Amino acid sequence: MFRKLIIFSVCAGTSASFPTLYESNQETVSRLLRPYLGAAYTEPATPQPVSLRPGETSGRKVRLAADYRGHFTADFKMNGRSVEAMIDTGATLVAINRSTARRIGISPAQLEYNQEVDTANGVARAAFVTIDRLQVGQISLDKVQAVVMDDRALSSTLIGMNFLNRLGKYQVENRTLLMVQ
Repeated sequence: MFRKLIIFSVCAGTSASFPTLYESNQETVSRLLRPYLGAAYTEPATPQPVSLRPGETSGRKVRLAADYRGHFTADFKMNGRSVEAMIDTGATLVAINRSTARRIGISPAQLEYNQEVDTANGVARAAFVTIDRLQVGQISLDKVQAVVMDDRALSSTLIGMNFLNRLGKYQVENRTLLMVQ
């Protein structure tokens, strides 16, 4: 279990670092990508996170279009509070930072940072929690296990495989993620 937690933490930390690195070095990344992607690569004027669009949810299905980086981001609800998050198939668990945990009603007093994990940003302490309800569009899951890390160790929210594996189906096709409950 500890080994899986370490692997998860490294993946989570690494994944969380890519958007920050891109934003601070957009021109360099664009120059590096252009020879490989050629005409297929178009740089947006201003980066915008992709969230659910009207008409893209029906019943218990949600479709998310990939953003310009190829990531799937959406506005999720955690315990009824809106949280922007990125789907991360490299993450074992849902990962949130301390600020998000507080915002969704998890008391700092109930957090036991009793696990040490290695991340791309160094060693971090982590606490296991359960999110009562995690929703995106019409998809809703109860009692979702998550890990909480310090804000310096994790700057964004990641939706890991423990969320996706509880769905009836998920697939990526033509830069679109389909999730079905």
